[in-house]
Amino acid sequence: MSKRLGNVINPFDTINTYGADATRWYIISNASPWDNLKFDLEGVQGIQRKFFGTLFNTYSFFAQYANIDNFKHTEPAIPIDQRPEIDRWILSLLNSLIQEVDALYADYEPTRAARLIQDFVDEHLSNWYVRLCRRRFWKGEYNDDKIAAYQTLYECLEVVCQLMCPIAPFVPDYLFQCLNSVTQRKTNASIHLTDFPSVDNSLINKDLEERMELAQDLSSLVLALRKKTDIKVRQPLQKILVPILNPRQQAQIERVKDLILSETNVKELEYVSDTSGIVTKSIKPDFKVLGKKIGKHMKAVGDALANFEQADIARMERDGYYDFDFDGTNVRVEVADTTITSQDIAGWLVNSDKGLTVALDINLTADLLHEGLARELVNRIQNLRKQSDFDVTDRISVQIEPQPDIAAAIQHFNDYICAETLATQITLAQHIDQPNTIEINGATLQIGIAVV
Repeated sequence: MSKRLGNVINPFDTINTYGADATRWYIISNASPWDNLKFDLEGVQGIQRKFFGTLFNTYSFFAQYANIDNFKHTEPAIPIDQRPEIDRWILSLLNSLIQEVDALYADYEPTRAARLIQDFVDEHLSNWYVRLCRRRFWKGEYNDDKIAAYQTLYECLEVVCQLMCPIAPFVPDYLFQCLNSVTQRKTNASIHLTDFPSVDNSLINKDLEERMELAQDLSSLVLALRKKTDIKVRQPLQKILVPILNPRQQAQIERVKDLILSETNVKELEYVSDTSGIVTKSIKPDFKVLGKKIGKHMKAVGDALANFEQADIARMERDGYYDFDFDGTNVRVEVADTTITSQDIAGWLVNSDKGLTVALDINLTADLLHEGLARELVNRIQNLRKQSDFDVTDRISVQIEPQPDIAAAIQHFNDYICAETLATQITLAQHIDQPNTIEINGATLQIGIAVV
């Protein structure tokens, strides 16, 4: 019996459906040109959605508020040392990216370059910088802080497009045309006629990058604990405990403490140096990683780690490694070669990764619950504003069906709700004009909003 040919994906159909840039980016970022590539249509879809979609959403966010404020990049540049730390951080990371991507292109490593660009856009520019700076773009005053935010985000978008265009020629040029048609900062007709961006070493601050990475890692640990117990981020919590390994680490975390608390919606962050009675940890080797490094000593190391006391684990986290002596042979095991886990304690949740540990207080007081309800209300009102196609600057009045918990939340957090939703007043009413049904924490209620 003759063999049947299997179905194949027509690459031109893929290009027509998902675009040449998404297809090119998938092929280049997925495997080096000299390696085999198992083509996956879902991979192209993922690139189009996650990377190019994120880039477009970031540009759309910038354009929406830049148009409202008539930002055209004509103001004098705000000095870097006068910009907030988060601006200095993203510009430091941007220049580190320029440096690395330029070196990778020169070394014929487009795959690694593409992955670095993608990670910068997804994890740092969109998921951290824009999200934490949204309020700076929303607020009404067109002051130096707002201008600095516009100038910083504009530079990031422009440079990312320039870094991308050797791999994806069309989308970056389109975004460049959108930006430059308003600002006229470049005289070039195309991004492909501009000079490749040059690194400004004076803007690279590795200490700043390190502490912002600490903020991201600690926030991720806390958010993972919230997800574990299904406590929404909109529900405020009281306290995080962070065991510290050394004074420098504490100083670095302290400088980004407000970011961590804001990102995780927690009131307090407290440092502890002695975790006995608070956090209990266990450690085990990563056999896949360690087996290649230490070979015949694998069993001895596994037995030794199994007998570690809390002080031994703490020492290993502090130093980053632990040296074993087996019959005169020194064997070094690094923290990255192991898996360290933490046990929960009553009323708290504990999480560890990358040598960091957090304990999250999950006890909810009446005040915290009311504030959580207020934040849920803000979310529902904002959604109704979008559904009603209100302008982002429209002032509104709000009517809400009276319910005991909702009424208490409005009483305690009326000013906060009004400020976040641009409401001039919130009225509890049995009969609501043009009511909408919303759901909060499993309960339904009627709400109405109208432009003032």
